[in-house]
Amino acid sequence: MTATAGIPYQRVLLKLSGEALAGDNGAGIDPEKAAYIAQRVREVYELGVQVAIVIGGGNLWRGEPAAKLGMDRSTADHMGMIATVMNGLALQDAIERLGIITRVQTAVEMNSIAEPYIRLRAIRHMEKGRVVILTGGIGSPYFTTDSAAALRASEIHADVIVKATKVDGVYSDDPIRNQEAIRYSHLSYQQVLDKQLGIMDTTAFTLCQENAMPIVVVNFWNPADLLKALRGDSSVGTLISD
Repeated sequence: MTATAGIPYQRVLLKLSGEALAGDNGAGIDPEKAAYIAQRVREVYELGVQVAIVIGGGNLWRGEPAAKLGMDRSTADHMGMIATVMNGLALQDAIERLGIITRVQTAVEMNSIAEPYIRLRAIRHMEKGRVVILTGGIGSPYFTTDSAAALRASEIHADVIVKATKVDGVYSDDPIRNQEAIRYSHLSYQQVLDKQLGIMDTTAFTLCQENAMPIVVVNFWNPADLLKALRGDSSVGTLISD
C-alpha cells in the first residue's frame, strides 16, 4: 500500500450515523452539522486520499422501532433507505459548497436525483477526484447501514472503514459512566468478538473480518482526531485489524 501524505491509506470509507447530521434534539438535518462534516471530509480529501461515505438515516426515520409498533418491517426499512438518500443529498450540498465535486449514488433507484449504485462507476468517480456518497443501504430491508458500509468498502476496495463516533475509540467499559475504563489503541477482530464490544452489528463485523477490512473507530467531533487516527497515531481512536 502506498502512503499518501503521511497516511497509509489511499481510499477511505467514512461511516456516519444519521444522527451526525441531527440538530440538538437528535432529529432533522442541521446545516451547521453538515458544514462541520464537510470540513472534515475536505481535510482528508486535500491530502490526496480518495473518500467514499456511507451515511445512516436515524435522524429522520428508524425502521426497526416502527416495525416493533406494528408496521411491516420491509416497508419501515425502505422508508429508512429513503431517509439515507435525503441525508446524502444534504451532505453533497455541504461538500460541494467547499468546492469539491461530489456524487450521490443510491441502491434504491431515484434516477432524477441520484445515480444508481454501480461499483465500477463509484470507483471511477473516486479515481477522478470526486467524493462519493453511497446511500440507500444495500437496497434490501433487514440490513443496517453498518452492513452497507462493510459491503461497499469491500466492493470498492477501500483500505479502511472509519467509523465516526462521539467517543475517542473503543473502551473496556462506558467511559462516561466508568472513569476507570481503558481505551484500546488496537484490537484484533477476535478480541472484539471475545470481549463483546459491539463495534458494529454482527453481520457487518463478520463481513469486515472475512475480508480483512480494517476499522478505525474515532471521535469525529474532535476536529484533530480524524487525521491523527488515519496517520496511525495511537493516542487517539482504536484500530481493529488482524
